[in-house]
Amino acid sequence: MRAKYQSVLDLGEQLNIQNGDVKEENGQLKVWGTAKTPYEKDLIWDEIKKVGGENPTDIMADIKVEDDSVYAKHTVAKGETLGKIAKQYYGKASKYTEIFKANGNILKNPDVIHPGQELVIPNL
Repeated sequence: MRAKYQSVLDLGEQLNIQNGDVKEENGQLKVWGTAKTPYEKDLIWDEIKKVGGENPTDIMADIKVEDDSVYAKHTVAKGETLGKIAKQYYGKASKYTEIFKANGNILKNPDVIHPGQELVIPNL
């Protein structure tokens, strides 16, 4: 069971999931821990569904969230735009306006962002 869901466990390590643990019991893999944001929790669940299908019965995951006041925090990389960032988190570039509004304290123009800026990605 552990081998089947190894990519989920690897992602948990990569995301630095806190208080995480894994136990195999009665043919079911039980995993739990605390993600930093809802986005990271969603990444874990997406990987579980990718491996086990839409409603897997061979895994039980209890993933809590440390900070659900925001969807995610994003550090701007060279070449990124608010539209590209919005597409990554929401699936729609047009949602860039929501990111711009949520970061009005550091952004004055939606067309001007700089590498290294940490942006709040709001819950929508």
